Amino acid sequence: MLGSIWKWVFFNTFVLVMLAIDLGVVHRRAHEVKLKEALGWSAIWIALAMGYNLVIYFRLGPSKALEFLTGYLIEKSLSLDNLFVFLLIFSSFHVAARHQHKVLFWGIIGALVMRAVFIAMGVTLIHRFSWIIYVFGGVLIASGARMALAKGKSIHPEKSPVLKLFRRKMPIAENYEGEKFLAKQNGRWVATPLLVVLLTIETADLMFAVDSIPAVLAITTDPFIVFTSNVFAILGLRALYFVLARMMNMFHRLHYGLSIILVFVGTKMILSAWDIKIPTSITLGVVASVAALSILTSLIWPKASQV
Repeated sequence: MLGSIWKWVFFNTFVLVMLAIDLGVVHRRAHEVKLKEALGWSAIWIALAMGYNLVIYFRLGPSKALEFLTGYLIEKSLSLDNLFVFLLIFSSFHVAARHQHKVLFWGIIGALVMRAVFIAMGVTLIHRFSWIIYVFGGVLIASGARMALAKGKSIHPEKSPVLKLFRRKMPIAENYEGEKFLAKQNGRWVATPLLVVLLTIETADLMFAVDSIPAVLAITTDPFIVFTSNVFAILGLRALYFVLARMMNMFHRLHYGLSIILVFVGTKMILSAWDIKIPTSITLGVVASVAALSILTSLIWPKASQV
């Protein structure tokens, strides 16, 4: 156990350094993230994830490297659909483009903490209660079915119960105060609308974690692999958002592919309880193929309004 502490220390130090560079150097001044910049950072985060996968390959072996890659791809695929909700939240609250990166940055900090807690809880539950596998598998299958059927229904982030409770407990300013989350008005501190947006993003990510964490736990219960694959997928989420924000309507069939992935992974998890093991290599192939096919068919057969 003591020997494994160092890999946690090294990885989390690396994450903190990258976050410091991101916020303290690259995005020290609020600005609208252009497509070229977003593409560059997306490429950097993907390259870092693949480089880290090579480190796992040589340090922990090919089996762990395959688990990391599969977990990363699942989390990345599910994140694509999550970005649609983020775009809706920003549009609903009329957040200026130059302030969106800061909200996503602090939203991802909160997401990292929540994912760490969820992973620890999930791994502990699986090790202590074998029957919990059926619960996690059922949640994934139900989420997949819901995702396939729910597309097209309107979403109202401003009606969130968490947001309603926050509004009752905390005074909220009527107007934005630049990129501030808190402001002083009439001698008292009030929340700005930007803090409301951040809270809404965090609430949405909490719901996303209910799907994504069990999905990766279906691949491996090694907390280090689950956590690192999640972290790399999440850290690249901000840059990916600014890339996809300009082309999200093109991927109108993506939710069908993601629903198939969730049902497949949920089924794999339930089968594992009966000692029926689907190799990680097959899972990786299914996830990659379904995600790519759903994107490809969206591009080949676009929506009528896009033609």
